[in-house]
Amino acid sequence: SFSIPHGNYGRIAPRSGLAWKKHLDVGAGVIDSDYRGEVRVVIFNLSQNEYVVTPGERIAQMIIEKVVPTEIEEVDDLEATERGAGGFGSTGVKLNEINNDLNKE
Repeated sequence: SFSIPHGNYGRIAPRSGLAWKKHLDVGAGVIDSDYRGEVRVVIFNLSQNEYVVTPGERIAQMIIEKVVPTEIEEVDDLEATERGAGGFGSTGVKLNEINNDLNKE
């Protein structure tokens, strides 16, 4: 048994070796400090190969993180940013920008 100190929470994360070698990932992994039940781990197999977890196998890790009290303010309009509403990958350097920089040298 264990308890998470008040003002913190536990985040269940995958172990890097298992994620890299076996393509297993962990989902839904937040444990509140007042939770007292059994901790279970949700595992996603992202490969085509069957994987059987054996008792005692280290498949995940819990990282204790501090809860940062934050106030969120609802607004009618958001200020403009360079990124705007760009989604996944929109902040990366574009290939033609790299080529332009290389051609300058």
